[in-house]
Amino acid sequence: MTAETTEFRANPGPSRAEVAESGLLRRAAFASFIGTFVEWFDYAVYGFLAAVIAKVFFPATDARSALMATYAVFALSFIVRPIGGVIWGHFGDKFGRKATLSLSIFIMSGATFVIAFLPGYQSVGMLAPVLLLLTRMVQGFAASGEFAGAASFLAEYAPDNRRGFFTCLVPAGEATGLLAASLFVAVLYGVLTEEQLLSWGWRLPFLMALPLGFVGVYIRRRLEESPHFQSLEEERHVPVAPVKELLQNHLPQIFTAFGGTLVNAVGFYLILIYMPTWLSDELGVGKEAAFLSATVTLLAYLCAIFLMGRLSDRIGRKRILLLCSGLFMVATLPLFSVLSSVDYTGMASGGYLLILAVLSLFGILFAMNGGTLATFLCELFPTRVRFSGFALSYNSANALFGGTAPLAATWIGGFIGAAYAPAWLLTIAAAITFVSIMFSRAGAPGAKLED
Repeated sequence: MTAETTEFRANPGPSRAEVAESGLLRRAAFASFIGTFVEWFDYAVYGFLAAVIAKVFFPATDARSALMATYAVFALSFIVRPIGGVIWGHFGDKFGRKATLSLSIFIMSGATFVIAFLPGYQSVGMLAPVLLLLTRMVQGFAASGEFAGAASFLAEYAPDNRRGFFTCLVPAGEATGLLAASLFVAVLYGVLTEEQLLSWGWRLPFLMALPLGFVGVYIRRRLEESPHFQSLEEERHVPVAPVKELLQNHLPQIFTAFGGTLVNAVGFYLILIYMPTWLSDELGVGKEAAFLSATVTLLAYLCAIFLMGRLSDRIGRKRILLLCSGLFMVATLPLFSVLSSVDYTGMASGGYLLILAVLSLFGILFAMNGGTLATFLCELFPTRVRFSGFALSYNSANALFGGTAPLAATWIGGFIGAAYAPAWLLTIAAAITFVSIMFSRAGAPGAKLED
């Protein structure tokens, strides 16, 4: 431990009790939740409208190629995620969480709003997918600062014995944004004809981004900075070059965080984003029924996530993450086998009820990871480089394996059969996460944030 760290710990700033009693914790929790909700509603509508966007921006190819091109744009937008993680982490650790989070939601909302006005392939040819890619990359850059920043901000407000419960509000906001996007898209499919969807209907959810973004910025700008970062400023211990310090002193934690994030990254985009498309294309489930199933999955996830966050406060993050990874390794292939054998004959059929049951189980299983991972990553890194360490490792895992998961599943499906491609991806990711978490010393019961 350095002399700087010893001096800092002697004056840690406002106590957790003072923060909670003043109402700052409740305000920080609400702001973290609503901000993450806004950003991920914006981000998710692209994934849920992938089949429509494929026809608007890539109509000159066959259906599978167009869908792969759409997911390729989705995946390429993740190239900027590690870069964004470094930049947002630098600003978050050097200038504060509050200002950084306000800026990230502003950029995300602006880029999403622009998508609503992009011309299609029939109007401008190949310029259309190029413009789509550029706006998606701006979205990816903005998103790379959101999850890590919001989780770090809230974890630094929460008391030690309830950090897991409060920090899981961030993935809960993320899932609620996905749920709202899924419901919105399901309504579009239900009330509009295919011609209306292709003509103007797909633009509607993107138009909502700007007003939602202004709400998020307003709420976040009214917050106070987290107690931990305030103490760094008061003691003049804010790092000059946080990313450099991170790479020099915390490389093992980066590898642990990267590996520990893999099942979350792959599972998030396969279970919560890609699944409606998979159900429609592979099982013949109607679009409206497919998005309803996504809604059920998200509801199961949301119902379970707070329980998992609270449970992690009692038994530790590491145990839950190991159990989750182990269950994914054992259960994913059998569950996909059940899905692939379903005889779907309509929303009122027993086959559809079986689909909903399996997806609900996936939602609960994924909540074990989603409700725990953010707190685990916050506890891996000290305050001086927490934002940077979280953002770099989390966004790198999502860029390499998360954003590419739908594309990989679609591509691999052409060789081994699309029914089991997502299952194999999830199983391999779970195995890597299990090993990474197993050898970590973080996530024990009663863990405290390192200053």
